[in-house]
Amino acid sequence: MTFHINRRKFLKSSLLAVPAISVSSTGEALARYEQEVIGVSKWELETPALCVDLDALDFNLKEIHQRLKKTGIAVRPHAKTHKCPAIAHMQMKAGAIGICTAKLSESEVMLENGLSQVLMTSVNISPSKIKKAMMLSKRFPGFIQAADHSENVKDLQDAAQALGIIADVAVDIDVIRRSGVLPGKPALALAQMVDAAPNLRFKGILAYDGAVQHVHGYDARKARAIRSFEPVVETFEMMKASGLNMEIFSGGGTGTYDMMHEFPGFTDVQAGSYLFMDCQYIDIGGKENDMVFDDFKSSLTVLTTIVNANHAGRLVTDGGAKAMTLNRPTGRVIGESGFTYNASSDEYGSISFEESAKSYRVGDILEVIVPHCDPVINLYDHMYGIRNEKVEMILPILARGKSQ
Repeated sequence: MTFHINRRKFLKSSLLAVPAISVSSTGEALARYEQEVIGVSKWELETPALCVDLDALDFNLKEIHQRLKKTGIAVRPHAKTHKCPAIAHMQMKAGAIGICTAKLSESEVMLENGLSQVLMTSVNISPSKIKKAMMLSKRFPGFIQAADHSENVKDLQDAAQALGIIADVAVDIDVIRRSGVLPGKPALALAQMVDAAPNLRFKGILAYDGAVQHVHGYDARKARAIRSFEPVVETFEMMKASGLNMEIFSGGGTGTYDMMHEFPGFTDVQAGSYLFMDCQYIDIGGKENDMVFDDFKSSLTVLTTIVNANHAGRLVTDGGAKAMTLNRPTGRVIGESGFTYNASSDEYGSISFEESAKSYRVGDILEVIVPHCDPVINLYDHMYGIRNEKVEMILPILARGKSQ
């Protein structure tokens, strides 16, 4: 089932106007359901239910810009975190200079739903994807795609030439031996190749160190980020000295968002999880609190129902791996510091504990902070926007399953 954002209508929120869901033939079921649940207590929702606290979300949307205001670093948030055009519009309204996407199909969803500035951070390899990407570049001039080797640049040039367009391209720099061209002379040569291609326009570079994002302790994380980014900065300086357009030097993430200004020339951070603050990020520690990363508020949760309470010190819920994905770190039950939530079973979650803040029985609903927000988002068709414990809006996850 596909839903489309109708930008002529808006749902109200305390911070922003959010594009509403159009009532079309494909969206009638959701529209009817929306009418039924708006204003309903979140505790009455069928579970498992993916919920986002709108007050916490509003805070996070504003807070990252407030914290970066004096650094001159912009925010280009990664939409792979939420896969939701409506939330991407919130990010743009809050001050983002554009959004990032991980996959071509994800990019298409965002562009088709009114997000005009999209940077795709992975590389299109197959002829069919390259052709599709160039068609998007023709329709949406704000679309930028990445390249990381010479054959790919040649293919991009041929495809752009065939359509008679000038396509924007950024060069991806290898940081963690996962993707990207090697820094230094190989990266410079590739950037110059893009710049010389008559149908390509070189926009700059991107570099993402995913491993450093979850290093515990601010000082340790910063030290590792500096080490891993040293060759990237040197590459940037080489490119700048050669006269290339270095409009974009993009990278970093939620774990390093407040240290990227240390790198000369850096323009924007690709933070994504700051919106939701899952258990992975809570545990890494922040600049002010080395034990807990509390710059932003946890806003994304899954409501799950207790379905079995026959054993002492053990509860079974309807929220297993198909509701939570990862089992490490474990999800956190709000209000219970001593619970260990195990989501290793497909359909069932199990909770072990020695002490609890209150007694529980079958039918009780628990609220769980998710282990890792990105894959959890990809499990649901929509998330419930909650304010004052009531459903205020439904946010369709239109890029769910867009993994191509």
